[in-house]
Amino acid sequence: MKRITLTLILLAVGTVPTASADVSRSYSYFSIGGETLSEIEEQLRSRGPHVQSTGQRHPGATRMEFKTKITYEEDDRRCRIAGANVSVKAQVFLPRWRNRKTAGPETALVWDTLSKDIKRHEDSHLGIAKRYARKIENEIGKLTPRASCETVQARAEKITQKNLEQHDAAQARFDRIESGNFEWRLMRLLHYRLEQLEKGRNPG
Repeated sequence: MKRITLTLILLAVGTVPTASADVSRSYSYFSIGGETLSEIEEQLRSRGPHVQSTGQRHPGATRMEFKTKITYEEDDRRCRIAGANVSVKAQVFLPRWRNRKTAGPETALVWDTLSKDIKRHEDSHLGIAKRYARKIENEIGKLTPRASCETVQARAEKITQKNLEQHDAAQARFDRIESGNFEWRLMRLLHYRLEQLEKGRNPG
């Protein structure tokens, strides 16, 4: 019996028997100015990362690389999957506000709430990516043996491509939902933040 290991790298923009999908992430920051909410909004629109899928700049972005590693076992008559691992390498781009000291406390409160929501949004994209990475692993791991490794590999590549297309659609759907309820979500978070501040002032 001989063992063959093949690696397939696929890119997704914003993406096994043991289902061990790994996600690694790094954070990069871009600076914005502004001392009022309207100025901050304009800075995010003009300085935020450009997302190719939308053709626009966004307050944050996540770029992901899917890497699929498959090991095959081959004997005289059959080829089977010996193992499959899908890893996701993500780079997250977030804003960093440099005018906090000169802005008013109300603006700072809104910024704190907004920046946390931007980070939560990008981290949610990573959760979607991990879910589909596990799905790819599981479906490849369940492939039945075939007469040749080329046949098994072709089926594995088809599974990977199908799931990456579904992944991209899920990411786009998540963005649509989030953008649709952004104002409601921000107001709810601000209300919660104000309640916490009030409790801090009046602990009794």
